[in-house]
Amino acid sequence: MLEDIKQDKIRKLENFKSAGIDPFPSVAFEKEKTIEVIKKALGEKAQVAGRIMLLRDMGNITFLHLQDQFGRIQIVLNKKEFDGDYKLWVKNLDLGDFIGVIGKRFDTQKGEKSVLAQQITLLSKSILPLPDKHKALTDEDEKLRKRYLDILFNDQVREMIYKKDRFWNAVRKFFKDRDFVEVETPVLEIKAGGADAKPFVTHHNALDLDVYLRISTGELWQKRLMVAGLEKTFEIGRQFRNEGMDSEHLQDYTQMEFYWAYADYQKGMELAKELFRFVAQETFGTLKFKIRNFEVDLGEEWKVYDYVETVREKTGIDVSKANLKEIETKLKELKIEYDTKGFNLSRAIDNLWKYCRKSIGGPGFLINEPLVVSPLAKRKKDNPNFVERFHVIIAGSELANGYSELNDPIDQFGRFEEQQKLREAGDEEAQMNDGDFVEALEYGMPPTFGFGMSERVFAFLMNKSMRECQIFPLMKPKK
Repeated sequence: MLEDIKQDKIRKLENFKSAGIDPFPSVAFEKEKTIEVIKKALGEKAQVAGRIMLLRDMGNITFLHLQDQFGRIQIVLNKKEFDGDYKLWVKNLDLGDFIGVIGKRFDTQKGEKSVLAQQITLLSKSILPLPDKHKALTDEDEKLRKRYLDILFNDQVREMIYKKDRFWNAVRKFFKDRDFVEVETPVLEIKAGGADAKPFVTHHNALDLDVYLRISTGELWQKRLMVAGLEKTFEIGRQFRNEGMDSEHLQDYTQMEFYWAYADYQKGMELAKELFRFVAQETFGTLKFKIRNFEVDLGEEWKVYDYVETVREKTGIDVSKANLKEIETKLKELKIEYDTKGFNLSRAIDNLWKYCRKSIGGPGFLINEPLVVSPLAKRKKDNPNFVERFHVIIAGSELANGYSELNDPIDQFGRFEEQQKLREAGDEEAQMNDGDFVEALEYGMPPTFGFGMSERVFAFLMNKSMRECQIFPLMKPKK
């Protein structure tokens, strides 16, 4: 059936060719937006282009609905008014074809704002039929696999794309208005640093060298810029983590990180709160959201959650004193699944915390995190076993992360050494020992605050999975 339809459309394509009309011309068609043409006075010249989404042949008059990025407009093709072979066009145009129309503003007898066509230019002939507009695509995997059709028929998906554009532009505006410099740092790295994550590995042919796709958006590079004398930087870019997939995590996604010299995590919390409120208002026009089973108001006072107290309250375990065996016993008791490969105290504490956070709606900040789970953050002066770090907690998840950066090269070298031991013991997410970064710190880096958030923030505010909020998510090929 599909092949018969395709062959019929190819036959029509050949009919256009026989009439001297190129079905795929190289032409720049000067078009007006459909929404602007609708506002024009009756009789005024109009020039529109788009995809045919409806076609009704009534004999000597044919009605088309033409859709562009901005909306739809009706095209009236009247045999008496049309400057061309009316029969050729009516018999060989199809739903899905792209055409350009020159005509004049016209209202039908029913008052529908339209364009009375005088000339038509075929811009692209479709070969496959569009899905039925009422059924469209129903299978969720097929929707993501053929995302272009889902966007074409689904106004909500198309609006999501526009909102995501507003989201990142709002982030950029927020920082540019505060004198931050936008930078670009390497995506390919000899050592993947700045996060606890398993990297993708590839090979650089020209240098005959294995390299990693970055797992952070230039954390160790932006801190080098602090060494270099810059004081406020940010980057919005793609990063990659070769880990599991779920509603909150993907392997490649957009991340924003900023670094601010002469600031600490206390100042960073205030700026982060301002950022979330500004971006939410600019993107969605509100600070109130329904996310999962939580009602979240970013405009209310943000709560502060103590890491150790929160875990103790919800599990009875004091992670500042408990050993690996005690935490592992509690994980099994709570039926929390975890990866046993390279399992250590840091991973055990992190898994226990992730269980606890699920019941916290926020908005708020998680503070006083143990040093063992924060190899790049500065120690707290009053308790060196904890660090000056926070996470933004919203709807049971960590949506952003910031800390006073460690600028003591001796301390940093020691922590890298400890991380290297964890890697050698099988922890593929432990930090790599980056001697070049330590050397940069030895030249001196001012007190610095660093912060990162990804497109997961956008997905949460949309109350959708990350995969749904990517325009073209990675899909396994069909067998």
